[in-house]
Amino acid sequence: MTAPSYPDLFRVFGRIGLLSFGGPAAQIALMHDALVTRQKWLSEDQYLRALSLCMLLPGPEAMQLATFSGWRLRGTWGGLLAGLLFVVPGAVVILALALLYIHFGELPLVQAAFLGIKAAVIVVVLQALLRLGQKALSDRAAWILAAIGFVALFVFGLPFPLVVIAAGLFGYLTADLRAPPAAPAPARARTGRTVMIWAALWATPLIVLWVSAQDFLLQVGLFFSKLAVVTFGGAYAVLAYMTQEVVQDFDWISTEQMIDALGLAETTPGPLILVTEFVALLAGFAQGGLGLALAAGALTLWVTFIPCFLWIFAAGPYLDHIAARPRLSAALSRITAAVVGVILNLSVWFALHVVFGTIETAQGLALPVPNLATLNIWAVVLTLIAMGLMLVAKVKLLPTLGLMALAGCAISLAGLT
Repeated sequence: MTAPSYPDLFRVFGRIGLLSFGGPAAQIALMHDALVTRQKWLSEDQYLRALSLCMLLPGPEAMQLATFSGWRLRGTWGGLLAGLLFVVPGAVVILALALLYIHFGELPLVQAAFLGIKAAVIVVVLQALLRLGQKALSDRAAWILAAIGFVALFVFGLPFPLVVIAAGLFGYLTADLRAPPAAPAPARARTGRTVMIWAALWATPLIVLWVSAQDFLLQVGLFFSKLAVVTFGGAYAVLAYMTQEVVQDFDWISTEQMIDALGLAETTPGPLILVTEFVALLAGFAQGGLGLALAAGALTLWVTFIPCFLWIFAAGPYLDHIAARPRLSAALSRITAAVVGVILNLSVWFALHVVFGTIETAQGLALPVPNLATLNIWAVVLTLIAMGLMLVAKVKLLPTLGLMALAGCAISLAGLT
């Protein structure tokens, strides 16, 4: 197949970046529809193998999947273009919302609009989960692994890397060894050069801040750099850790501000890890006004996403080599199956937090238990409306989000919430 042109890449990945609402499940399905179904730039097998690789790496898996897809189609520049187009729209929206939040505080009408959008996101994620499950759950073992992955995270709160490693080990040990010889691995010298270049880009602003004794910004850069390394399984895997650090240990923002940050990030395009930008903007403003807020936000974006390019450009060339080795290919396939359960966990978690005001945790378990008295009946009504629009009337995503935002505002203006 002829490689797509850069204008075509810009058009397709720009659309993905603008419509990437709903978290990783919806984003992965959106990219699948655009790259595999519509454009046919990637095969089903290539896409699922790439998804498995991205789930193994630290950082936002959907953004890294976009980066890998662009790299696969047009090399490093294609990967940069795809990755940036996935992040920039959401980053701009987060910046605008953070500035509004800083200057105007809580906006009831905006919160009402967000409720409508969140209701639509529940349906988006459900559709995405069904589509991905149809592709990845090809046999009984895959279904079992997906179920185990869901229970392990949703009920017992086991670490995400443990679920991935267990699924991969199962696939490795049960692989069908009848396969063609492995493809040659890339030159290690090229990989080493890639790592050095991107590691230097990652470290340069931190070194400059250290030399210039910019203590607050250096603290921000080091913290979010550490977060970029431990963010396996996407932002949800580290939200609790990040909340504890920025609220209790660093005292950058309040608990209420952190909850608002999560709500805003969940209703904007792009990866949920953009919540780090919002936190940095609020922390910087509290420390030194608008200028420091913008510097902290830009620095956080840099140290959050430069590592993503490093992981993909260093690991991506090895994917075909891995896929041509039967045991490693089987491991990736089983990881993909387990990821369906992981995304189901994220989907249910999100839905519960939209519909109920208070979520508690079962004693001795990670199982979320909603307080039935805090049921938001209008959130349920809005979700049913979103289902009617998307599943029955087949209204597309962007118009649905707009209509649901208006519905949320109408309920608020009518004094029903």
